[in-house]
Order: sequence, then C-alpha cells, then structure tokens
Amino acid sequence: MTVTVLVADDQKVVRDGLAMMLGLLDDITVVGTAIDGADALRQTAAVDPDVILMDLNMPAVDGITATQQLTDSGARTRVVVLTTYADDQSVFRALQAGARGYLTKDAGAEEIRQAVLTVAAGEAQLDPSVQRRLLEALAAGAPFGVAPAAPPIGDGLTAREEDVLREIARSLSNAEIAAELHVSEATVKTHINHLLAKTACRDRAALVAYAFRTGRVS
Repeated sequence: MTVTVLVADDQKVVRDGLAMMLGLLDDITVVGTAIDGADALRQTAAVDPDVILMDLNMPAVDGITATQQLTDSGARTRVVVLTTYADDQSVFRALQAGARGYLTKDAGAEEIRQAVLTVAAGEAQLDPSVQRRLLEALAAGAPFGVAPAAPPIGDGLTAREEDVLREIARSLSNAEIAAELHVSEATVKTHINHLLAKTACRDRAALVAYAFRTGRVS
C-alpha cells in the first residue's frame, strides 16, 4: 500500500529535495509541498495525506502550531517532525501537540522512509538520540522542565499489560516483546490496544512517558 506524504518546509531547497527523494520510493507518493504551517493545513484539507513531514521553524504558522491544530481537528493525517532543532523544549512541545515521529535533518533517506511508513501504520518513531534524551529526562523526574503528574490510582492494568508496558519503555518492537514474553505478536498488539485505552495515551511515545511517570520503570 502506498503512503501519501505532504512535505512542509519553508526552505525551497530542502522542500524540493525531500519531495524528490521521497518520490523515488515505490511505497511513498508525495501529494504536495507546503511553504509553512498554514499552507500545510490548507493542503491537508484538500488532499488528505497519510503523513505530513513537518519542519518546526516556519513563518506564519510554525510546525508545532500546525500539528496542534491538526490534532484538535481530529484529522487522520499523522505528523513526522523533520527539523534542525532537537532541544528538549521543541521535542516535548511537538510530542504534546500530537506528532508521532521526530527526526533531525541529519537523518538518512532510509531513516525518513522508515519513520513515514511506521507512523502511517499507527506507530511512533523517534530519532534514537531524541528518544534517549527523552527517557533520561523522564527518569530524572521532570521531563523538559514540566513537573510530572501524580501517578494515577487504579488504572486497572493487568500484570501482563504491565510487562508489555515495561518492554515498550525499553524501546522493544512488537516482535521483540513477543519473543521476550513468549507470546504471539497478535497478543502483544491486543495488550498494547488495552494499554492505550486504559491509560488514555495516544501512542507508544506517550506510553513510555506513562511508564516512567507511574513508576513502572525507574
């Protein structure tokens, strides 16, 4: 199945380069390029892409604001951030706004392709350095200067769901979790769906934060 992508970046050379690179891939179709967040929102309403490859620092409407507006509108389009900025505040604000992927612009073509396909499939994909710093900040107890919420009482997780949650926090894939717990991948997916429903988390990145916040992982 082909994934449709809209590229949003205010720099023409970057925008056109990404569109050309993605256009060479059999499983991705570029359906448009946007010059800023406002343009990305207009084009999303018109062409309904599966994924937006979104820069953060753009004029008029920046990438975080555009991502938040997409999330608030209930749009099915998912966002992969591709930006020069990987500071803690930018990462946290983008994930809070609803981004499902976060890459820096030194990412290679295969990394970008994998992130687009992964996010289109409903999973999350973070640059390894971003994920490591996110986990370190959460482990320290105050992610990106924001005080952690108190652990919810009685979230109803079963022992096996807690096992799966801990493995997700270790950045294991569904296949790796299945092998670790000696269950099928289908069973792992069922547990993850239950986790998302019970914790009100949006994706795997949010589950990682939840695991640290509630003390399941230290």
